[in-house]
Amino acid sequence: MKIGLAGYGKMGRAIEEIAIERGHEILFKSNSVFPLNDRDIDSVDVVIEFTKPDLAVKHIEMVLNSKKPIVVGTTGWNEEINKVESLVSKNQGSLLYASNFSIGVNLFFELNEKLAKLMSNRSQYKASIDEVHHTQKIDSPSGTAITLANQILENNESYFSWVCEEGTAPHTTEGQLGLVAHRIPDVPGTHTVSYSSEIDTISITHQAHNRKGFALGAVLAAEWIFDKRGVYTIKDMLQDIQAV
Repeated sequence: MKIGLAGYGKMGRAIEEIAIERGHEILFKSNSVFPLNDRDIDSVDVVIEFTKPDLAVKHIEMVLNSKKPIVVGTTGWNEEINKVESLVSKNQGSLLYASNFSIGVNLFFELNEKLAKLMSNRSQYKASIDEVHHTQKIDSPSGTAITLANQILENNESYFSWVCEEGTAPHTTEGQLGLVAHRIPDVPGTHTVSYSSEIDTISITHQAHNRKGFALGAVLAAEWIFDKRGVYTIKDMLQDIQAV
């Protein structure tokens, strides 16, 4: 498969390594110096996009206009999902996006949903989320932390909204879930969901050791979406793979 990379930072390089290991060819790499609009999108089978929130939708539009599938790992643009879905429909295109492409993180999401349901009627426990990422990460909280928070809101009747602070626990009112975001050099990503009471604390944690898990998931997503049409998430891909 011929792959184009929109974004060639640390993640882009990790994706390139995994893609080549799996027998694929990287035809182009775009970055701030060599932007995507200067690349031959028509020459590739699929584009994998890991850039910045303010660039993601522009890149999605360019790729869809070229009738090519796109895998998007950039977070922080979801308020424009309706526009993106319309673009996919208009171009009869295909897009797969995720807040996190790590298979381990997506298993962690499953655990988070189950734990949120178990804790729904246990008001003595107060939920919180703690996330740690490298200092180059622009969005705060992370897309993964937002997914975890929204899962808790959907599955735990005690919470209706979330609030985030960087470096310190936020002040919360009843019904608010508190998130803390930390930015520390050279940390791939750690997320912890905790339920604390006066007598004990229950926690689940996912800690990434490197970027390989995210890169592998992105390449698997590119392989999976290659011959499909529509808007998908990594959950669709994992459910399909498990059903085979």
